[in-house]
Amino acid sequence: MGVLKDHPELVLFASLALGYLVGKLRVGPLTLGGICGTLIVSLLLGAWTKAQVSDDVKTVFFALFIFALGYMAGPQFFRNLNKKSLRFFVLCGIELVCVLGIAFGLAKWFDLDVGTASGILAGAATESAVVGTATESIGKLSNLTAAQITEYQGNVATAYTVCYLFGLITIVLYTSQIMPMLLRINLRDAARELWEKTRSSGSLEADERPALPGMVGRTYLVTTADGRTIGDLTSHLAERVTVESVKRGSKILDVTPGLELTLSDLVLLVGRRANVIDAGRLIGPETPGVPGLDSPLASREVSVTDKALEGVTVDAMQRSHPEFLEDGIYVTDITRGDTDIPANGDTVLHRGDVLTLVGARSGLNKLVAKIGSVVKNDATDFIYLGLGIAAGSLLGQIVVKFGDVPLSLGTGGGCLISGLLFGWFRSRSQTFGAFPPQAASTIKDMGLAVFIACTGLVSGPQAWPLLKEYGALLPFAGIAMVLIPATLSLIIGRKLLNIEKPLLIGAIAGQQCSTPAITAVTQVAQSSVPMLGYTITYALSNFLLPLTGPVLVGVLGH
Repeated sequence: MGVLKDHPELVLFASLALGYLVGKLRVGPLTLGGICGTLIVSLLLGAWTKAQVSDDVKTVFFALFIFALGYMAGPQFFRNLNKKSLRFFVLCGIELVCVLGIAFGLAKWFDLDVGTASGILAGAATESAVVGTATESIGKLSNLTAAQITEYQGNVATAYTVCYLFGLITIVLYTSQIMPMLLRINLRDAARELWEKTRSSGSLEADERPALPGMVGRTYLVTTADGRTIGDLTSHLAERVTVESVKRGSKILDVTPGLELTLSDLVLLVGRRANVIDAGRLIGPETPGVPGLDSPLASREVSVTDKALEGVTVDAMQRSHPEFLEDGIYVTDITRGDTDIPANGDTVLHRGDVLTLVGARSGLNKLVAKIGSVVKNDATDFIYLGLGIAAGSLLGQIVVKFGDVPLSLGTGGGCLISGLLFGWFRSRSQTFGAFPPQAASTIKDMGLAVFIACTGLVSGPQAWPLLKEYGALLPFAGIAMVLIPATLSLIIGRKLLNIEKPLLIGAIAGQQCSTPAITAVTQVAQSSVPMLGYTITYALSNFLLPLTGPVLVGVLGH
């Protein structure tokens, strides 16, 4: 016991390991997740060992978490600030008003302290970031003693733990099982039907692969094309077929329009399979792969920076850039932020989208320069990140008074806003400020996990008295604060906003920032279609919900 108390780092990392192990335990379709598991374990270890971790550790790791969260969400957040997404804004507005109103009402009705009320808000809304922003705001209340601040900050963690569990179960079951019944749909069929309406010819589901790939390279022996030039030949070839290389004897020739083909030359064509087969009839019989003639297809990840491509579809982009057709270049994947979206012809592009282009190297290099820039994301730019976190910390120190109520973003809120801005600015070209997605996810997850573990260790000794005092209220609050905004969003989303049903269910999971919920929804739908609604509200709520912590603390604390 003494060793653990004197070495809190042992208890801290034990909480992480055991917490994520507990979070993996599955009951039916539900798992607690690593964060909730870490908080439960750290509360128990904190009550047992009385280990103390410096508040500076919590502050640093929470700043890392919240900045990475904003950085990853920034591009999509600002992209969604348009008229087309206003109807999804309404859903996020419903969520914010409901959770703040319910938390404030419960605090007044049951005379809850500011820490318990904030913990109920964070847990029922299943938004872990609120734990940090609320805890930090409580520490800045000038009318509390040091003992009261410690007590109320501990109450945030305890109330969060209980409400999160019930809120998580409620949102998962409500979105994946109950909402389809209320909407009178088979979610799988509805998602498939919506997909069929929006997909372009040849588009595939996320788990599908073509049995016959559309883009191929084939070699042909020149017989019927003897004496024809490359320029003459290509003028008769079908669209999306290019002559990539020509071999004469043991020599590889430069492909130019004036090059004249002779009998027994070997020609490599690259393009759409059906068109390549048709073009081969103009040249001669097909041959097996020829060593030295093969020209592998190149791949580039390109960030869309051309202003003319903002808001246009993939098909429209290909029509406006004939290099796609002439050189056989294909869009195989589209990434928006950290989310993969369908790479079909009807997908609308935005600046900052990352396109994976595959095709013949000669045409690919020319096209990349016209539509964007090659993504540089191989190493983290710590200069850019350090400046962003420092700017966020400074922003968080600003105090604004609304009447007699002082409000401050704190380090958490400041770093969230700076993360959004720095992430959005980076997305405009993606040639600077690199923060690889895997690195960003690791920093985000580690930052939150360490912060939650530190909070649990400090709060452990006072958790049991709070549970005895408010035990029945906490589960009720966790369920009510999910059902009320979700039900209102379901009604308004269909009756007034006319959001397609699969997208609406995904958007409601997103307004709650619930990854387990959207996971369950997509499993039931057997489709990624609900993700299209989820990504919009998730990005907005990820920014807005953490700010409810300082607001609630400012109002109740005053």
